[in-house]
Amino acid sequence: MSGRPELRGRAARLARLLPAGAGQAARTPFVLLVVLLLGGGLIGLLVLNSALSEGAFRLDDLQKETKGLTDEEQALQRDVDAYSAPDALQRRARELGMVPGGDPAFLGPDGTVKGVPRAAESAARSPMVPPPEVLAPAPARTRSAAPPTGSRQPSAEASTQPSTTPGR
Repeated sequence: MSGRPELRGRAARLARLLPAGAGQAARTPFVLLVVLLLGGGLIGLLVLNSALSEGAFRLDDLQKETKGLTDEEQALQRDVDAYSAPDALQRRARELGMVPGGDPAFLGPDGTVKGVPRAAESAARSPMVPPPEVLAPAPARTRSAAPPTGSRQPSAEASTQPSTTPGR
């Protein structure tokens, strides 16, 4: 006898459909399939790990940038708060020659005046804005020094400043 039990009936018919010695030949494609699946899985994990690492580096860079921009925003907000403080506004207004206004008067809908208006404080201090005669254009000295028609003549203040135009 051959080592295999003799099959009868339905089992014998099924056994005839399978080729003899097919156990060794069918094992090779299966092993190859398993190796390919494992290799593909490992390569997929490597690509996924690389993508996650790249995302982590990008996230770190963005967090640093966000921190820098937040610090800059806070510094700008401190500057705005400093310029908006009442004493800073008052100091800058005085530098511009502004004076506090007087008491206002209000007009009612029927045309009546409510309140007693009072003029603004006199500017006892020297005004920061130059008087109008300084702002008026200087008269032309000679015919050759007169600028062409249609152009603005420089004010006395502008003529005392050095020229910043290149080539002059």
